[in-house]
Amino acid sequence: MYLRDTIAAISTPIGEGGISIIRISGPDCLSIADRIFRRSRDGGLKSHRFYYGVIFDPDSTTILDEAMVVLMRGPHSFTREDVLELHCHGGYLVVRRILALVLRQGVRLADPGEFTKRAFLNGRIDLVQAEAIMDIIRSKSEMSLNLAQHQREGLLSRHLFQLKEYLLSSLAFLEAFIDFPEEDIDVSAKEHIGQNIDSSLLMLDELLSGFSEGRIIREGVSVVIAGKPNVGKSSLLNALLREKRAIVTAIPGTTRDLIEEQMTIKGLPVKLLDTAGIRESDDHVEKEGVKLSLEKLPSADLVLFVVDASSPFSVEDQSILEKLSGFNFMVVKNKSDIDGSYVLPFEPELPVLSISTHTGHGLVDLQQAIFDFFIHHPDHDNREFVAISQVRHRDALTSCRNALANFKDNLDREVNLDLLAIDLRDALDSLGEVTGETTADDVLDRIFQQFCIGK
Repeated sequence: MYLRDTIAAISTPIGEGGISIIRISGPDCLSIADRIFRRSRDGGLKSHRFYYGVIFDPDSTTILDEAMVVLMRGPHSFTREDVLELHCHGGYLVVRRILALVLRQGVRLADPGEFTKRAFLNGRIDLVQAEAIMDIIRSKSEMSLNLAQHQREGLLSRHLFQLKEYLLSSLAFLEAFIDFPEEDIDVSAKEHIGQNIDSSLLMLDELLSGFSEGRIIREGVSVVIAGKPNVGKSSLLNALLREKRAIVTAIPGTTRDLIEEQMTIKGLPVKLLDTAGIRESDDHVEKEGVKLSLEKLPSADLVLFVVDASSPFSVEDQSILEKLSGFNFMVVKNKSDIDGSYVLPFEPELPVLSISTHTGHGLVDLQQAIFDFFIHHPDHDNREFVAISQVRHRDALTSCRNALANFKDNLDREVNLDLLAIDLRDALDSLGEVTGETTADDVLDRIFQQFCIGK
């Protein structure tokens, strides 16, 4: 339920800083400003202008801080309501005192994401754009930021709007014939509807085919470095990170625990996991490390199977290879700077990379191979690149596609027009779940509860 009351929250991170911002939205903004803000010169507040003055407690006349204040009258604001922002000194205590003062004026503390939710409910943005705002805040790389910005700007929404127009046009034709049952649906109308549905299915297929890549760009990927002891797994981690993160010695079994680090490869967020060397061992601690390593394999998007290129393929390599069956893995032949006769006894599906963590040879090619494994779209950084990146979007668009596939099948079989209309309405409802037009209230609540307070 949308309560048109006045809400407030701190919109900047808690802690010390040059400036902190308290945001207020609702019908009481102007009266609050009149009560707690005193300008450095006489006069009222005009919309979208900053004013310098002091924030004070009207009950005790105590000055809490000097501040800059801006009033943004609705509908020309983020929430399309009157919005008041108090820009004060950054610092935990002063900001809390000012927020407490605002709340004493009959204002309610905002729920997580409530400012953005009001922008959505007031029609300023759709649900796709609202979710994109949260993705912008959480972006882990330039690539994920660009995708989120495209969605915030409405690129995906425009595609969905075009889909909606196709479906509404088809439904209008159908309902016209339903209203006049004495008229049979003619060939031209059937062709028009069929073309709309074909265009819609094509657009849906393109969007759904890009989900995997969109999700990867948004969430990043998990890459596990695995292999037997002393093949250079920790050295590879250090080389990719360009810092000494893992202990490296000539003693096999040095790494006993998982080491997890974040990096980006050409803008792709990558979570790297260095694991204990996989082998049979009587050492209890090492056995636990090997167990942890094997448990991480199923959750990895890609495994780098590191082998020692300076020595022959071993029984331990074969044992690890069997454990990798069914997983995406890439063979990385380390120590390629040392003469050796390493020959793989099988033909891997993915490229085999020869590297040397000692000289740095092949590391650039390895990073490119990792990137190419996940990213296939040549224009992912283009301003017109559009992709869905959330499971919720994929599921709703899949339901939309299924409804249209049913519609097309029923249209060819010339079933009752009322049944055809039901298929189209189901498709429109599923499409509306993405943009928020038909999204259930409990789903909306879950989405906005993921936001931080103050956004």
